Amino acid sequence: MAKHRHKRETNARAIPRAALVAAPVAVLATVSAVTLGVVQADPAPQGTYLADTQRVEAAIADRTQPVSRAAVRRGEAVVTKRVEARKAEAQERRATQRAVANADTRLWTTVALNLWSASGKAGEKVGLLDAGKKVLVTGREADGREELVVNGKSRWVTAGYLSADKPVATTINGDCTNGTSVPSNVDPSIIKVHRAVCAAFPQVTTYGTWRSDGEHGQGRAVDIMVSGETGWAIAEMLRANHASLGIEYLIYAQKIWSVERSGEGWRGMSDRGSTTANHYDHVHVTVY
Repeated sequence: MAKHRHKRETNARAIPRAALVAAPVAVLATVSAVTLGVVQADPAPQGTYLADTQRVEAAIADRTQPVSRAAVRRGEAVVTKRVEARKAEAQERRATQRAVANADTRLWTTVALNLWSASGKAGEKVGLLDAGKKVLVTGREADGREELVVNGKSRWVTAGYLSADKPVATTINGDCTNGTSVPSNVDPSIIKVHRAVCAAFPQVTTYGTWRSDGEHGQGRAVDIMVSGETGWAIAEMLRANHASLGIEYLIYAQKIWSVERSGEGWRGMSDRGSTTANHYDHVHVTVY
């Protein structure tokens, strides 16, 4: 049988092996480039800044890793913020050290004060300073607080309650001589409170007891009409003698002190809208 040879078609060409390999690679590269472009086009959320910084740092170490310009900018911004924060912290430490070292003025506490580790919201409560204590001050004020030096450390207290004059010691012993009184049918502890305040502060002549609301309506509260430093002196005397007078809590100058939370000292209260509502013109006393 004759051997037939098929004639090769003239328009058919052999495809080189290299082309067969390169084609899918080119397609893959194209897809990767498009995908990368889409990813880079989308703005990164705030939480990726740190990750971008770490990726930029890693890419610097390994030049083969791709890094987008946006990621570089975000990374640089984070690094800049870190450097600025560290500088600010270092400056504050130096300022505090200088203030503590140069403190040479001593003042008296007029009320019991909470001690804070810092002036702002980041400060933590680290103790309680009793009224009538002479303390070393630096003269610095910030965020409504004054800086003290306690055991060689910087501490902060609410501003406005330090005085160059030593507070006058008061007690609950003595007789009421100014002719004031409270109704006989109020709680017996209210009568004790009135007598104690009247004996120590005869200049105070107005006491409010019965009202139709709350503890006043129960005969367990009295308003001692006074303001300024005298008000704080009365409030502190009552706080110091709360056990013998049967006092549950006191309010004065938009601050409250209670037996239940006595370890916190005087605590701030929200603004109620007026001088009287905020207790700037009277000391409120509630007994058990």
